[in-house]
Amino acid sequence: MPITADYIRIADEIVADIRAKRLKPGDKLPSIAQLAATHKVSPSTVKQTYVRLEALRVIWRHQGKGIFVNDPKLWMREP
Repeated sequence: MPITADYIRIADEIVADIRAKRLKPGDKLPSIAQLAATHKVSPSTVKQTYVRLEALRVIWRHQGKGIFVNDPKLWMREP
């Protein structure tokens, strides 16, 4: 059984929360420190998670304000 990197696992959990509508467009995500503590990983792992999600257009950053969920219509494909 392959082992999934922590940053991919966390990113997948965030995407799953968006698909299940537990997270909605415009919702603010936890800070890097908060998410690192929640998942018991290093802040650099969470940074990788957010970089991955931003590259996929799942999230967007607003300097000094936080990290937010993007509109799924911009990135999610219908099954």
